[in-house]
Amino acid sequence: MEKERIIGQTKGVGFQIGVRRTFPISQEKAWEFITSEEGVNLWLGESSDVIFQPGEHYTTKMGTGEIRIVKQLEQLRLTWQKEGWERPSTIQVRIIAKASDKTTISFHQEHLSDENVREEMKMHWEIVLNEIGARL
Repeated sequence: MEKERIIGQTKGVGFQIGVRRTFPISQEKAWEFITSEEGVNLWLGESSDVIFQPGEHYTTKMGTGEIRIVKQLEQLRLTWQKEGWERPSTIQVRIIAKASDKTTISFHQEHLSDENVREEMKMHWEIVLNEIGARL
């Protein structure tokens, strides 16, 4: 008999969390904010040297990682390892145009070690989305 999985637990990528919110802004404005120094400091941690090019490594006050995929105006995929974590997680940021004046910003994170880290990151991403809303 298969062991019952916990909410957010997957067979292949450990624990994961996804949060999204739609804002009354254009896709361009959402992308501009997410990739700006202010935006990066908010969702990834304070840093002035994150270069969104595949293969670039970065360090912020919250952790380190590598940029994997950059699809202009649409998607970022990167690894991120917070201090104290045994291994990196994977974050995918999606910018999804809903209409000319509405855009969904989505954060999806996988390869989290356990349900406690999942809950911690769920709170982090919800705070990030609330802050984005307040700043836009």
